[in-house]
Amino acid sequence: MRLKIECEERLGICAEVLDILVNHQIDLRGIEIDPVGEIYLNFPNVEFDEFQHLMPEIRLIPGIHDVSLIPYMPTEREQQEMQTLLRTLPEPVISIDSKGYVVIANEAALDILQLPEDEVHGKLLKNWVKGFNFNNWLHDDNPGTQSTHLQLKGRTFLADIYPIRVPDETDTGDGELFAGGVITFKSPERLGRQMTAYHQQTGEFEMLIAESQSMKRVIRQAKRMSGLDAPLLITGETGTGKELLAKSCHQHSLRKDKPFLVLNCAALPDNVAESELFGYAAGAFEGATQDKKGILELAEGGTVFLDEIGDMSKVLQSKFLRLLQDGTYRRVGDEKEYKSDVRIICSTQKDLLALCQDGTFREDLYYRLNVLTLHIPALRDRKSDILPMAERFIARFAEPQRRRIKLSKACQNALQQYPWPGNVRQMENALLRAVSLAEGDVLEPEHLQLPSYTSGWGYVDENFEGSLDEAMKRFESELLRRLYPAYPSSRQLGKKLGVSHTAIANKLREYGIGKHSKR
Repeated sequence: MRLKIECEERLGICAEVLDILVNHQIDLRGIEIDPVGEIYLNFPNVEFDEFQHLMPEIRLIPGIHDVSLIPYMPTEREQQEMQTLLRTLPEPVISIDSKGYVVIANEAALDILQLPEDEVHGKLLKNWVKGFNFNNWLHDDNPGTQSTHLQLKGRTFLADIYPIRVPDETDTGDGELFAGGVITFKSPERLGRQMTAYHQQTGEFEMLIAESQSMKRVIRQAKRMSGLDAPLLITGETGTGKELLAKSCHQHSLRKDKPFLVLNCAALPDNVAESELFGYAAGAFEGATQDKKGILELAEGGTVFLDEIGDMSKVLQSKFLRLLQDGTYRRVGDEKEYKSDVRIICSTQKDLLALCQDGTFREDLYYRLNVLTLHIPALRDRKSDILPMAERFIARFAEPQRRRIKLSKACQNALQQYPWPGNVRQMENALLRAVSLAEGDVLEPEHLQLPSYTSGWGYVDENFEGSLDEAMKRFESELLRRLYPAYPSSRQLGKKLGVSHTAIANKLREYGIGKHSKR
C-alpha cells in the first residue's frame, strides 16, 4: 500500500506521521520526501477497518492538506521506466561504477555477453572489453565523453562513453562527484542501416525549414509538381537551396527509388558537359577506347538535375531542346539514337528572359522550361526562417563535440538583421565557423565574423585606406574588367553603360583592359 501526503513544510511533521504508523504497528517499507511538500509512504496492505482509522488520523495532523492512495512510489515509476527503456533498446548499454564494476547491463548487452545478469553484475567490465583502457579513463581528474572503437566479447562496436556525475551533498561540497560511466555500443551493421535511412530521408520536404508564408507556399507548390513528369525550373539566388528542393521533389515522386543525378552546367567546359550529359562513343575522343554512359542513361527512370542552366552553351542548348521535345538524344560521336526516361529539373540564379533578349539563351528552350516553375525567395525575405534554420545548423555542428550551444539575444538579432547575400549556404558556413571556434556555450555576434555588406554596393572593406577618388577608380576598373568579356569593344561597352565609346576607350587604356592589357 502506498500513500501520498500533501503537506506544508514544517519541522517534525514527518515524525508525527511515522508515530501514527508505529501506533498501528505498521512496518514501513519505504519513505520518500519531496521538497515541494509531499511525503510518500510504502507499507504492507492493512485491513480495511484499520485503514479507516489510519487515514483520518493522518489528516488531523496540523499542516496536512490531503492524503490519497497511489499505485506506486516516484522512484518505483522512474526505475520501471528506466528498465523498460533499457530492455527495449536494441543497442547494448552497460553502466559501471567509479571502479569499473558493472552496475547495469541491458538485455542486448547480456545477449552479446551470453551470460545471465547475476554473472555480469558486480564484475569488472574490462573482463569482456578490449581496445579501451577504462582504468585510465576512470582515474582521470575530469573524465569526459569519449567515442571509440572497441571489442565487446570479440565483436567490434563504436562505443560512446559518458561520465556519470551526481551532486556533491557533503558539507563542503558545492559541485559534482564522479560516480562512474555509461557505455552505449553500436554495431557497424546498425550504423550502416541508420546512415542509409538518413540518406534516403535527406532531401525530403521535412528537411526544409519553412516557417515563413512564402516558403510554405513554395513547398505546397513543389509537392503538387513533384508527381508530374514535365520539366521543372527552380529559380533563386545562389545558396538558397535549389538543389535540396530539387532532391525533395525527386524523393516525393514515383521516381524516388531511381537515381537522382546532378550536372552543374557552369562548372564544366562545353565539350565535357555534353559528354557528361549524353555520354560518348568509343573513338569520339583521343583515348576513348570504349563507350561511356552519360548521366541521362545512368539516371534511367529517375531524375536529372541540371544546375545553372543559364550557363549552358548554345550548342548544348540545341541538343537539350531536342531531348525535351521527343525524349531522344545521341552520344557524342555516335549516330545511334537513344530514348531517355528521366524527369528533368533545372535551376538558375539568372534571369533567363533577359538572357533570351541578349541572345545567349534560346527562346524556344526558355518557353519549354518555363511551364512548371518554383522560385525560392532569398533568405533576407524570409526572416522567420532564419532562427529555426540557425538552431538546426548549430545543433548539427555541436553534436559531434557533445556540446549544447545557444544563441544570445544579440546574436539572434544580428542573424535576422544581416542581409545574407550568400543566403542559406553563407549562414551555414558562418555558423560552422562560429561553433567550431567558440570557447563557451553561447554564441555572440562577434563569433559570426560576418563581413560588412550594403545592398547595392556589396561587401565593404572596413580596413579600406585611400581617398574617394581612388575608391571610385577601383570600382570603375573592376566593373569594366567584368563587363569587357561580354562586350569586347569600346562601342559595345559604351552602349551598355550609356557612355561615349571614346570615354570608354580612354578608360580601357588607363586601366590596361582588353587589347591594352600588358602581356
